[in-house]
This record gives sequence, structure tokens and C-alpha cells, in this order.
Amino acid sequence: MKLFRKIDSTEVEALTQGRRRGFLLAALALLVVMALSAAAAFFISLRGNEQTLVPDVVGEELIAALLEMQARELYPRIQLRYSSTARDRGLVTEQDPLPGSIVKAGRRVKLVVSQGTMVTSVAEYVGRSIDEVRAEAAAINAEQNTAVPLLTIREPVMLEYSSAAPGTILQQKPEAGLGIFGPTLLEFVVSRGAQDPVKTVPGFAGMSIEAALAEIGRSGINFTFVTELPKEGQKEETVISQQPAPGTEIPADTKVTLIATIPLSLKDDETAGLFRCNVPKNPYPLRMRVESIPPQGDKKTLLETEYPGGEFAMPYRVPVGSILTLTLVDKELYRETVGLGTAESEAEAGSAE
Repeated sequence: MKLFRKIDSTEVEALTQGRRRGFLLAALALLVVMALSAAAAFFISLRGNEQTLVPDVVGEELIAALLEMQARELYPRIQLRYSSTARDRGLVTEQDPLPGSIVKAGRRVKLVVSQGTMVTSVAEYVGRSIDEVRAEAAAINAEQNTAVPLLTIREPVMLEYSSAAPGTILQQKPEAGLGIFGPTLLEFVVSRGAQDPVKTVPGFAGMSIEAALAEIGRSGINFTFVTELPKEGQKEETVISQQPAPGTEIPADTKVTLIATIPLSLKDDETAGLFRCNVPKNPYPLRMRVESIPPQGDKKTLLETEYPGGEFAMPYRVPVGSILTLTLVDKELYRETVGLGTAESEAEAGSAE
């Protein structure tokens, strides 16, 4: 019996080709499976990343912008640049993609954040408000963080009558464009308004105190109050006389004295008196506001007018424990809690900026 037989070359070649074909088919099948798996993973990834709206963060502080980006599952790429004003320091000035764009969650958003100003030359200040320039100079000095301020404004500024609005810078020294290489003194000539402005005194006699305060706000006269007990036939909380007389033409900075009666019929939870303080004098009237904040309820504006400064006195009738505040150009200068037996007051010295 034959256990082995001789295999000829034809059979060997056929066997080899069969094995090669099987290997190629297996490799092709493996490649197909891998391609299908990659495609499935890609589409699953696309479906997993939801679309989101890019928020508008230009003008916001960096921390607030980052929180908004985090809430939208967006990732910031931050760039720092100098800007034209010190007030932009720490704020987002540009972004890409633009606000309102629809992108996939996980997208990177470029945020350009201001480093403030690189002060190399004197700016053009003519035509700008002196109060605005004071604030800008203070911001630049804080930004430089040096022992000696980089920009100092000579105070008091020189004043000149002009048709320009009060507080407008008319001249400056050094001139705009001059290089800054160290601490620099800025000198300004500022408009004090038209020459010798004249006002006609309104008639206040017979008005309630509330109506008189409203008329002061409309006319913008300089004023002060004196109070006294009502005499027989006189109404409470009423202006009974004034000086100068109604119709008199006076310089705008002349005080008009109003004599008014005090209230006698107060409720148990009410208090009345004169709200007094010393408002810093200014070369031209600034916007002033007096408000009452009761222990319960909403804040109330008692007076809003243009005021040049000096000794201030105004009658009030408010709930016990109310806080009276005086604000000049959005800066609170004085506050007092009234009607609690011992007044708690707090004043800030210095002129308003």
C-alpha cells in the first residue's frame, strides 16, 4: 500500500494560488471592516457635537466672556493687544467667529483682549470734556503702576468764557503728538460757558416745597432754603417769601434764598428737617441729584438740578430712618440717615470729578 504519492508541479502551483487568493480576500475584508468602523465613528462624532450660537462678548470683561463661552461649550483662544484708550483695559475688543454664528460645540473662538494703552505721545484733548480727560488720566496712571504718575493735570485748570459748553477743553499744553518719555504735566484752558450768563428769578411764593424743588430743577437757579414755623394763616411746607424778588435778572451763580414753613402735622413714622452739606464748588454748574431711600419701599428723587456748589440746604419730609444721598455727576458725595435721634452721616471731601 502506498502512503505517499508524488505531487507534480501543476498541483503545487494551484495550491499556492489558492492560498494567495484566500489571503487577499481576508485582507480586503479586513480593510472594508476598518473603513466602515472609521466612517461610523466619524458620523457618531459629528452627531455628538451639537451646534451652538456664538455669543456677543465684545465690550465685556474677560472673566464674564470666558463664563459665557464655557456655558456654550466653546473654547477661547486669547490674544492680548494694546488699544487706543485706557478704559478698554481687560475688555474683549474683537472676536472670531462673529456673534450670532452657528458652530459646533467645542469650536475655538478667538478673543482679542485689551492691555490698555501704550502711552508714547500726548493725545489730542481739545474739544473733549475736562471731566472725561481727568478720568482717562487716572486710568492710565493706575495702569502704568509707577511711583510717580505718568500724566498729571495742573489744577485748578484755567477758565475762559467761551461759546463752547462749560467744561470743554479749549487749549492744551503740551501739544498733541509730542512724545512722552516720563512723567508729564498737562495744562488746560477750559470753557466756563458764555460770558456773564443771566437768569430771571422765578416766583416761588405760595408754592409748596415739592413744587418749588421741581421749579428749581427746571430753571437751574442757585438756591438755598431757610425754614421757620408757620404763622397764623400760613400753610405748612410752603414758600412764603424769597430774595431776590420774582422777575429780577441776576448772574447765574447768585443764590436765591427761599423762606419756607416747616410741617407740624407729621405722622408717627415721619421726620422732617433741613438736609445740609457742603458741596464742592465748581467753575460751572454740574448735575446734582438728591434722593431718599426709605427703610421700606423704593428710592425717590427729591431734587435734580444743575448746581455750582457751596453750602447746600434743602427741606425734606421722609419716613423715619430714611437715607438721604447727594450725588454730583454720578458720584455720591454725602449721605445721612435721618429721624433716628442721632444722625449717622458720611461725607466725602474734595471736589467732584
